[in-house]
Amino acid sequence: MKVLVVQNRMGIGDMVIFLPYIEAISKHFNVPVSLLVKENTKCSEYLSDNPNIDNIITLDRDDKKKFGKHYGLKGIFNLAFEIKKYNFDKIFIFNSSFRYTIVAKLAKIKNVYQYKLFSKKNQNIVETAKIFLKKNLNIEVDSNPIISVNSEIVKKAKNSFKIVDSETNIMLGVGGSGPTKRVSPEKFIQLMKLCSNKFKCKFFIAAGSNETEEQIVNKILNSEHKDKCVTLNKLRISETLPIIKNCNISICNDTSFSHLSAALGVETIVLMTDTPLLYGSYSPRMHPILPDGEKIVTHDTLGKDKINSEKIFSKVKNILNLN
Repeated sequence: MKVLVVQNRMGIGDMVIFLPYIEAISKHFNVPVSLLVKENTKCSEYLSDNPNIDNIITLDRDDKKKFGKHYGLKGIFNLAFEIKKYNFDKIFIFNSSFRYTIVAKLAKIKNVYQYKLFSKKNQNIVETAKIFLKKNLNIEVDSNPIISVNSEIVKKAKNSFKIVDSETNIMLGVGGSGPTKRVSPEKFIQLMKLCSNKFKCKFFIAAGSNETEEQIVNKILNSEHKDKCVTLNKLRISETLPIIKNCNISICNDTSFSHLSAALGVETIVLMTDTPLLYGSYSPRMHPILPDGEKIVTHDTLGKDKINSEKIFSKVKNILNLN
């Protein structure tokens, strides 16, 4: 039996969120499944060794730029032709678009399971996936993504980066997909000072490689904590995973590293400034911090300036039992 799963949302975070549901399908049919995903999920960087995943097919479609071999009417036929080669028996579509219904039919896939058509508005990313699998396969799935890394690779990273148990190793995810999600480097520096005054620390600074995020990293490196910092922004995602796995705790903006960290089993504080709270609380290893004065966050909360470093530090001490 060959099974295809379509997860067409953008980014690493959404891909990680869907991982338990994808794995549940694989385990239900006792076969690895193939994925149709966008390139910016970068899933080959963290799922290539996952026994539940077979082929990873890239969805080449950019609606904003109106570009890609899978874009537009012609793109539907291109995608169907490409998928048809695999001779899939079943397809699970975590999407409400009629476009993928057509693709599945053109690809001659007999068993098609899909979200309710034309119902994308106000979908809860976690609950909709849970209901979908309960309805179609009668299975219940916990929202608890797990990414595994080979233990020998983790040990090698520990030695290479001189990670020692006598220090508190902290990953700081200082980047973000937009300016409203990035807490200022000054707040991270203040937090680093609070931590350093309390215990011996080593900080692993994770960010993207774009100019804006390099400037954030450089501000932190120009602080008094420079000698305690290791930067990860020049590494591939696959290279950062064993390093993050060695950390005692992570403190991240709502960024790809918050999702990866929690999935690696690291207790992760998520600074929620401008996105729905769900994105920083769906995993049992996530601990959201909200802007001062806010009881809930969503798009347009614009709360990055009200994130409190003292509040983060208090949460760090609580998680690490250092009170």
